[in-house]
Amino acid sequence: MLEPKKQKFRKRHKGRARKRAKETRGIALSHGSIGIQALGTSWVTARQIEAVRKTIAHTLKKEGKVWIRVFPDKPVTKFPPEVTMGGGKGDVDHHVVSVRPGRVLFEIDGVEEEMAREALTKAGHKLPIKTRIITKE
Repeated sequence: MLEPKKQKFRKRHKGRARKRAKETRGIALSHGSIGIQALGTSWVTARQIEAVRKTIAHTLKKEGKVWIRVFPDKPVTKFPPEVTMGGGKGDVDHHVVSVRPGRVLFEIDGVEEEMAREALTKAGHKLPIKTRIITKE
């Protein structure tokens, strides 16, 4: 699964969700000819990204090229069950990437458009947000 090799700080603040804020970076296709774009706001975990990658690879049958345009660099901490209050912040449990509307998550090139659309449609079901398929014009 994806996670940073090194980080300046091990734990990070949650931050505040900006529900209405649109993404300003990574909103256009830059590598492939067809991609999947987020329509909502959410944290996407490294496991979800890996599930999408495996689904796309399985559907394309090792043809074409896939680009992952997001990287989970935000650590999320969690306390074990039945632990009393106090004692600081919990240990890092997993990593996420904060996705806002308009962000391109995956891109595909080198396969027929209908096969790529099928792969990205299946991939969209693995994500916790609504998505749409975009193409280069």
